[in-house]
Amino acid sequence: MLISQESVSLIQKVPALLIGVHVSIAGSIDLSVLRAKEAGCNTFQIFTRNPRGWSFSPLQEAIAAAFRENLSRNRIWSPVAHMPYLPNLASPKDDIYRRSVETLLSEIKRCDLLGIPFLVTHLGSHLGFGEEEGRRRIVSAIDRALELDCKCMILLENTAGQKNSLGSDVDAICAILGSSSTPDRLGLCLDTCHAFAAGYDVRSRFSALLDEVDRSIGISKLKVIHMNDCKGDLGSHLDRHEHIGLGKIGESGFRSILSDKRIRDLPLIMETPIDSRRDDRGNIAKLRELAQEVGFG
Repeated sequence: MLISQESVSLIQKVPALLIGVHVSIAGSIDLSVLRAKEAGCNTFQIFTRNPRGWSFSPLQEAIAAAFRENLSRNRIWSPVAHMPYLPNLASPKDDIYRRSVETLLSEIKRCDLLGIPFLVTHLGSHLGFGEEEGRRRIVSAIDRALELDCKCMILLENTAGQKNSLGSDVDAICAILGSSSTPDRLGLCLDTCHAFAAGYDVRSRFSALLDEVDRSIGISKLKVIHMNDCKGDLGSHLDRHEHIGLGKIGESGFRSILSDKRIRDLPLIMETPIDSRRDDRGNIAKLRELAQEVGFG
């Protein structure tokens, strides 16, 4: 029996601040929940399988049940899954596109089995064949996936604006949402590093970015924030994440981001490095510290 997020929420009061990191599933996927709890998370993100290959093993029902039970026991809310690295939903190469769509279908099913409400996906690269063709392929893939009788919502993640990539600006994502036949099961995952690298100055104009999201898509479509600092300069198109406050966005930038009340009920997921300067616990502590400074949580 699946444990729905709604059922968990009725039993346990959701905290004012949902903060987590991307967690390893090494050993067994149900262990990721325990790792998240140990790191100090009350939400988290995972890959449901090896993200660097096409092949994967089916999820065993007993393991999925253990994952769902761990979510309930450890008071973890709104877990997030992320698509693997290899799929390209905008690819003009038929074989890659077919395998990408198959991966999306399988990930939707795995999320439902695990009780994960959100699946984040990059929009991919049109490889020089043009944004219109890339967008058409993305919409076709998403519509096919959402024909499945599943509860999981697909979240489109904004990109840093690398060459031939799609989804670096709000209008581009809005165009995909507007073209889909199932917009009610689509949402947005907003990555602060990607937005900054794409040219949105989230240090001082994060609220203006959310205003644009609200006008173009509707703020209710924003479901998850990827809270990442950026190694590159504003508009650099460099997709390199940095520890919270140690990159070009900086501590003052994250205070500004956290000051916008419209993100206060959303899962805030960090995909930050682990190195000699700081680990996951350190980034969680820093984000909580900055949030408290602006009266968030």
